[in-house]
Amino acid sequence: MTQIDFHTNISDKFLYTCRLVRKARMAQRQIVILSSNAEDLATLDQALWTFSEHDFLPHVRAGDPLAAQTPVILAADEETEWPHHQILVNLSGRTPLHFARFERMFEIISLAEEDKAGGRERYRFYQQRGYPLTHFVADNV
Repeated sequence: MTQIDFHTNISDKFLYTCRLVRKARMAQRQIVILSSNAEDLATLDQALWTFSEHDFLPHVRAGDPLAAQTPVILAADEETEWPHHQILVNLSGRTPLHFARFERMFEIISLAEEDKAGGRERYRFYQQRGYPLTHFVADNV
C-alpha cells in the first residue's frame, strides 16, 4: 500500500521539491513529479537545473524517448505512461488517478489557503481509504 507523506507550510514549493528530489536521488530512488500546470512544470524544470551548483538531477518530461532511462520524470497529465513507480511528488492540487501504483507519494502543500484546503480534502480522502499517512510541518522552507 502506498505510503503518503504530507509536507505542509511550504513557502517555496519548487525549491522544496528540488531538495526532496535530491534526497530521493541520493537514495537511488526514481521520481515522477506531477503538476497540472504547464507553467509550474517549466519553472520546476528550470529549478532542477539551477537550484544547486553541486547537484545534477537528470530529468525529462513524461513521454520523452529517454524517460525510461531518466530517474526524474516531469508529468503534466496522467495520460502518458510513466516508466517509474517508486516515488510520486504531487504538485497538481488534486488526487492523482494512479497514485496507488507508487510505493510512496509526497503531497507538497504551500502556504496558500486554496492549496491548504485542497490538501485537507486529499488527506481525508486517503485517510478514509486506510492509506498510511504522515504529516510534516516545515519551518517555512
